[in-house]
Amino acid sequence: MGLLTPLAVRIGALTWMPKLLPQVVWTDKTLQRATQGRVTILDIAGLPNLMLTVAGRKSGIPRTTPLLCVPHAGGWLIAGSYFGGPDMPLWVNNLRATATATIRYTGREQEVTAREVEGEERARVWQVMLATWPNFAKYEERTTRLIPVFYLERT
Repeated sequence: MGLLTPLAVRIGALTWMPKLLPQVVWTDKTLQRATQGRVTILDIAGLPNLMLTVAGRKSGIPRTTPLLCVPHAGGWLIAGSYFGGPDMPLWVNNLRATATATIRYTGREQEVTAREVEGEERARVWQVMLATWPNFAKYEERTTRLIPVFYLERT
């Protein structure tokens, strides 16, 4: 966690944040382009993050998405929260279709296998995720969909 993490948590809790997601994504991509992929908004916020690259389920074209992550049990937890918006992030269905991906975490690229976490295990790891990003609870309240959680482990 960093000095700006408390501010990031407050901003992430704003109810109108999902409406700004396109601008946040644009800003983040611009920042990454300017720093040659070395810095993301999540880095500035002092939050653990990774770049998830997964092939499109229809196109087969690799797509990269910056995601908040929670290091856990030798792997990483990620959630398809989309700030609690009504739509499922595109990467979720792509990951469900292939279950393999590449991540860049702390500057290192790694191949991973993804497993969607469900039931009691999801409830357990959800609490782990809330410890890192309490706003996941707010996102859960904002949406009628179940926010999917994935565990990524090195292949």
